Amino acid sequence: AMASHIVGYPRMGPKRELKFALESFWDGKSSAEELKQVAASLRLSIWKQMADAGIKHIPSNTFSYYDQVLDTTAMLGAVPDRYKWTGGEIGFDIYFSMARGNASVPAMEMTKWFDTNYHFIVPELGPDVKFSYASHKAVDEYNEAKALGVNTVPVLVGPVSYLLLSKPAKGVEKSFSLLSLIDKILPVYKEVVAELKAAGATWIQFDEPTLVKDLDAHQLQAFNYAYAELESTLSGLNVLVETYFADVPAEAYKTLTSLKAVTAYGFDLVRGTKTLDLIKQGFPSGKLLFAGVVDGRNIWANNLESSLNTLQTLGDIVGKEKVVVSTSCSLLHTAVDLVNETKLDQEIKSWLAFAAQKIVEVNALAKAFSGQKDEVYFSSNAAALASRKSSPRVTNEAVQKAAAALTGSDHRRATNVSSRLDAQQKKLNLPILPTTTIGSFPQTADLRRVRREFKANKISEEEYIHFIKEEINNVVKIQEELDIDVLVHGEPERNDMVEYFGEQLSGFAFTANGWVQSYGSRCVKPPIIYGDVSRPKPMTVFWSSTAQSLTKRPMKGMLTGPVTILNWSFVRDDQPRFETCYQIALAIKDEVEDLEKAGITVIQIDEAALREGLPLRKSEEAFYLNWAVHSFRITNCGVQDTTQIHTHMCYSNFNDIIHSIIDMDADVITIENSRSDEKLLSVFREGVKYGAGIGPGVYDIHSPRIPPTEEIADRINKMLAVLESNILWVNPDCGLKTRKYTEVKPALTNLVAAAKLIRNQLASSK
Repeated sequence: AMASHIVGYPRMGPKRELKFALESFWDGKSSAEELKQVAASLRLSIWKQMADAGIKHIPSNTFSYYDQVLDTTAMLGAVPDRYKWTGGEIGFDIYFSMARGNASVPAMEMTKWFDTNYHFIVPELGPDVKFSYASHKAVDEYNEAKALGVNTVPVLVGPVSYLLLSKPAKGVEKSFSLLSLIDKILPVYKEVVAELKAAGATWIQFDEPTLVKDLDAHQLQAFNYAYAELESTLSGLNVLVETYFADVPAEAYKTLTSLKAVTAYGFDLVRGTKTLDLIKQGFPSGKLLFAGVVDGRNIWANNLESSLNTLQTLGDIVGKEKVVVSTSCSLLHTAVDLVNETKLDQEIKSWLAFAAQKIVEVNALAKAFSGQKDEVYFSSNAAALASRKSSPRVTNEAVQKAAAALTGSDHRRATNVSSRLDAQQKKLNLPILPTTTIGSFPQTADLRRVRREFKANKISEEEYIHFIKEEINNVVKIQEELDIDVLVHGEPERNDMVEYFGEQLSGFAFTANGWVQSYGSRCVKPPIIYGDVSRPKPMTVFWSSTAQSLTKRPMKGMLTGPVTILNWSFVRDDQPRFETCYQIALAIKDEVEDLEKAGITVIQIDEAALREGLPLRKSEEAFYLNWAVHSFRITNCGVQDTTQIHTHMCYSNFNDIIHSIIDMDADVITIENSRSDEKLLSVFREGVKYGAGIGPGVYDIHSPRIPPTEEIADRINKMLAVLESNILWVNPDCGLKTRKYTEVKPALTNLVAAAKLIRNQLASSK
């Protein structure tokens, strides 16, 4: 018997069909019916694709109009009161209000799904939530597939993970035990399971990815309790509990494999390399093992021979007929279909597999494992892997040498931050509470058009440069009129903060349709780092020096840091991540030093995604933070004391890594925190000694709202209560490219006015 399984599949469609259908519906340009039709046709093609490939266990209910955790919230009827839901089946109106807010109430919070770049909608729970079965989506989709002749495995977010991923609602004690709600949600799960069983389902999959995190005995006990409670309802069904993104720790493995009601366990054997040892030490007889050997989080072709070896090892331990070949996690986190990459270099293309190709890999492995190996397919895979290994485009001796030579040093600047700030102040001569912005200015339709036309060779390079220069000149004039102290050039030449650099570095490739869902309808198109990274020539020096020549005020050079470039790309899997990061750091170091030579005295190196790479386990955090922070220091350890290094961090929740942030040793850090001032300031209240410049965002650019001067002044005063006035900067919390000039100008006018107001107050109190 040939057993194969897919954990989940991307929803957006090969050409982002769902994105466009959603946005059209939200804009009122199309009906709910039209949106449902697009969704149904996407689901149909996914089920058909898997059935045609020979996959045995095909998932349903992994499709979503926004997010699978929000789908679970709807299933449980756990709608926060502010949405004024009056009962009945939850429709688009309530569903999208929870996801996106509406005219009168804000959206629910969104946060990262484990350590991926996907974001889920966080349930808001408390002791008074009334749960009820309010969305029949899981059963509806099961029936829809069944009518097409496909008997699927319905997938639900498991009850324990659902509660562990939730937060206490506003007004509920922070200490409220979310797990205490287990008895209130299980009756709804029982109803869903009973309906699925009645509809003819023979399998059901519960995703319990929180099992890979550091859980305490009380949390593990909740799994025992929940699945014992569900046991009678589940009888007669095959039950798979799926884990992913890391190893399952030994204690959690014990808990998981002793759940009586469960038939099968799914493990990520790509990111979980230690799980194999646990299985060797013991696996319950009579149970099935779903072996996640095909990587759901990257775009590389599988090493089929190596995966087959792993499967054979597992077969020897648990019995061949007990092993099911699977993906390491849902394919949601990878690109959709390589078929749509018509412009990608053929050699590089042969090294890749997107979601559609991974289905074929899973099936080929299952066939080979059951003794029907497709020799042609396997040998072409081996040939592609060999070409990747030996390709001169992958290996650059000089880069390897330079990266290897890094190990001897800590790469710190020559003097400490307070004496550097003094030297910089003598040179820059800035007022107290200096004002600046984060980097980008509004990108108008005109500007986007010109960039598109230049890319398509419809206008000459000369015309393009002329247009961009004009744009920079306007941005400089606006900032001078507003009386901002440290200027930016506005980044009119840049499409994206990672792609712009990747296109100018060697070792990077780009796709046309390699989109991955980030949240809701928003997708990102990560670059592919396939080889050693180097910088053939300066990337930003021309534009930065052009911009500096237009003003007497300091003009910030504007770079993306190595850790962010790494965390927002598909990274090569043939060397450790930190080695690739060090290579990128050396490329950025060359750029920093060239900017300094060109007379740029303030250089910003953005590390928006530093925190995103944080491992799921406490025990692995220090190692990551160490090399990530080291990579940042490598980029600027060689500059003079008088060159001021800024960085920008786009994630407010970093109180737990504040010591690593201080260890980056930047001269000035600007922070996106405008939605959580209190959280950020509490870390300084608790006495963390911080001596570098700091600019907590005082204007939230994610909202069209224009904050009045008094409000900004009030926020500056709050910050002065815990931070010295000689280190505080005044700035928005993020780049301005998504806003309109009609919003940006008045907001920045108020920001500068607020800074001046407080400067005067400080001067007169002296």
